[in-house]
Amino acid sequence: MYVPNSHLFALLLILIASLPHASPYEWMSALKIPSFNMENAKNKMEVKKQFGDKKLVVITGTSSGMGRRAAKALLRTGEYHVIGAVRDLDKMDVVADLDEFDRSSFTPMHLDLNSFSSVHSFVEELFEFKKTKPVDRLVCNAGIYQPSLQYAKWSEDGHEQTMQTNFLSHFLLISKLVVDMSESDDPRVITVGSVTGNDNTVGGGGVYPVADLKDLDGLKAGFSNPISMLDGYNFIGAKAYKDSKLVLMMTANMLHDRYHKATGISFSSIYPGCIAESPLFREKRPWFRKYFPVFMKFVTGGFVGEEEAGQRLFQVCHDPRCVKSGVYWSWNGGPREGRGAEAIEKGGQIIGAGGAGGGWNSIYENEQSDKVKDVDTTYNLFKYATKVTGAEWPEVNVAKSPCPTLKVVGLVTAAINAKEEAKRMKPEPGMVGAIDLRAKAANNFDFITQSTVVKAVKAVQDKFLGDLPEEAVNGSYQSERSVDDAVGHAPENVSVSPSSEEMERMKRRLDDLIEKGELNCTDNPELCEL
Repeated sequence: MYVPNSHLFALLLILIASLPHASPYEWMSALKIPSFNMENAKNKMEVKKQFGDKKLVVITGTSSGMGRRAAKALLRTGEYHVIGAVRDLDKMDVVADLDEFDRSSFTPMHLDLNSFSSVHSFVEELFEFKKTKPVDRLVCNAGIYQPSLQYAKWSEDGHEQTMQTNFLSHFLLISKLVVDMSESDDPRVITVGSVTGNDNTVGGGGVYPVADLKDLDGLKAGFSNPISMLDGYNFIGAKAYKDSKLVLMMTANMLHDRYHKATGISFSSIYPGCIAESPLFREKRPWFRKYFPVFMKFVTGGFVGEEEAGQRLFQVCHDPRCVKSGVYWSWNGGPREGRGAEAIEKGGQIIGAGGAGGGWNSIYENEQSDKVKDVDTTYNLFKYATKVTGAEWPEVNVAKSPCPTLKVVGLVTAAINAKEEAKRMKPEPGMVGAIDLRAKAANNFDFITQSTVVKAVKAVQDKFLGDLPEEAVNGSYQSERSVDDAVGHAPENVSVSPSSEEMERMKRRLDDLIEKGELNCTDNPELCEL
């Protein structure tokens, strides 16, 4: 059913006419004294007392490595309250004492990323603790690396341990905090990527195994024991880690595209450099742990210590420049320096290549590989990971005008559009789309609207707008002219009828077509009459 604009206008007149008439001062009777919600006021006072003006930061993996150093740097500023999400609370307690954490601004909470139920429990404890205070920073830092494993280890939920700890549980955690974080005035979600997940680098593309999700057949199939890899093939411990870093960076990109504008949350990933002395390599052989840092420091230049890596993670949490969303942050890029005569002055360490040095201002927006930026694979990753983890993401809503008139027009238009689209889905030859039962409902909609809405609109239109002009009903408002009159007004050099020579040529052409059998007089009698 097509509803002309005049009908919509008439419908608006109905709404306007239905509004109650009020005296010039009657509107004052609708004024109300603002209500005071005692419970909300109490909550705000408690939050102010508990946190002051500090921002609330959640970091996973604060009992060791880069997470530990970043937490220490954040606390040192006095501007943050840090939630340390860790698996071992006793170890965290010892580390907090050793590093002299400000206990009034640091709260350890139990989180085992090897368990989805632990993620849910952590979020419940977090919300109970913070009350109405929104989370300002979420840092997905914790991770495990098991390159020497010949077989997969399984999580509490039956998924390969590396992927669940590094990616799936963080994915679930983000989904449960997105709505809350949108209430912050400067919310940031930071995931820790790696050069090993970017195959446009030597570290990511030049050392086997290479991160590669293929068609995500393993994740699509549920990624449960015995399926140990996202691509559906056999397990390799080092590849599981590299794949986990690849999907973390892809997820940051997807969340930026999907939620940044709607929520104001900044989503980014970082590569802090190769922390070659990190406990991340605790499962490697002793000789590797001894010589790998030397190789990264003096040969490749990619080495960075825990303290400096922690400072880099702190910077992305703290630096106003890092509020920019959709960025893969790195440091100290550019050509390698420090070889030759300079090596003596710099202790042999190579500067550049993403390694140590460069300072606060060496941060830059790094380039990601085509795999990281693959939109189709990223979309499927988000869809399958949501199913595996049971994550519930908020709907992406576009801001709408609060104008009541536009709301009414929108409802009417939506109903008409839905009806017309349903009619288009009726089974007909050439239609390959799924048969939609709404097509049948469209007929009922037609009957109802034709007998109610349209009649009501027509009645109001006749009353307010008057009758249509006679010319609009019976024909054009232009006066009719005879053919002779039209010919008389035609320019002298324009022929309004074919000449005798043209008619003769047309007849000969028709005769040829009849002789060749290309023209059937039975089907085209009007042409043969010529």
